[in-house]
Amino acid sequence: MCVGLVLDTPTVRTGRNAVLALEELSALGVPAGTCAADRAYTGCSPENFQIPVRRHGYRLALDYKVNDRGQQGSRQGALLVDGSPACPHMPAALVQATRGLDDKAVREIHDNQQLTEHVTAREPHYLKTKQGPDARGAIRLQCPAAGPSPSVNCARRDRLRPRTARTPGPPSAVVDFSDSRQRAAHPAARPTVQLPQDEWLNPPPADELPRVCSKSDITVPADASGDLKTAKFRQDSHYLSDDWTAAYKPIRSHNEGIHGRLKGEEIDIGNPKHRPAPGQAAQTLLVAILVTAGNLDILETWLYQRTGTRLTDTVFDNTDPQPPAPRETEPPAQAGRPPPPTTDR
Repeated sequence: MCVGLVLDTPTVRTGRNAVLALEELSALGVPAGTCAADRAYTGCSPENFQIPVRRHGYRLALDYKVNDRGQQGSRQGALLVDGSPACPHMPAALVQATRGLDDKAVREIHDNQQLTEHVTAREPHYLKTKQGPDARGAIRLQCPAAGPSPSVNCARRDRLRPRTARTPGPPSAVVDFSDSRQRAAHPAARPTVQLPQDEWLNPPPADELPRVCSKSDITVPADASGDLKTAKFRQDSHYLSDDWTAAYKPIRSHNEGIHGRLKGEEIDIGNPKHRPAPGQAAQTLLVAILVTAGNLDILETWLYQRTGTRLTDTVFDNTDPQPPAPRETEPPAQAGRPPPPTTDR
């Protein structure tokens, strides 16, 4: 269903109008979820779309133009790869796996086995969320080799922050290969970060290494502290992953579906004969009425498919229901202080 609209000149205030609609939804108490946006919104200035949307509590699922795919920048040493901060030493083949790909190759990713494998191989190298968005929309991320469940092996991380054994004595060498959790948790099952050759011979001090490696975590605010690329391209699901596909494609499909319904022969929102009154205010009201009619058509279709019934005139009766009259056998309800007792004189 369409729950908000703004009538304006196309491509002039794209991001601001979207934020205006989201603000109205927030005022109504509609919970914030995932905001999927096509490349027209990704191309907006971050202060006009991405930053205010994050501050309203929404997660972003974005798509990119051909020249914007692959490595998009870096922050505190972490690479920004298709919208996700990643290990500084993610293999170059994985970083540039989507660089220069056309839109058809991205839409049909499952037909490209090599691209699918590269996208899957990226997953362990992405930074892990240590703390979700706070009231300002800032998140805290940590190295993929950190924490109790690391996804990669990294000699640099082990040198700077050696792990403390959970139990005394050497670790057990027995692995139950029938247990998938034990197999996945074993270091041999994780990829190993390939460090520069000279770092093995002359390890640099912590203050000369990227902050993402030397500190326990890094903070990424909603506005990325003036980092244009991070503020513009960062999203909350890894691009082209199963999670991204499950979030982005259904929303975009529903969006295109309602466009087809509103522009179809029955409603035909683009027909000027259905909006004869001049002026932006009048046009906005008429468009809102047409969209409301489209929403009612969607509701009636949903109702008919599940119950076999259709909307009736009584559904649109806005008269407040009256409380049922008390039965005669029930004593009248008393309110307030009872009257004083009467005395005979």
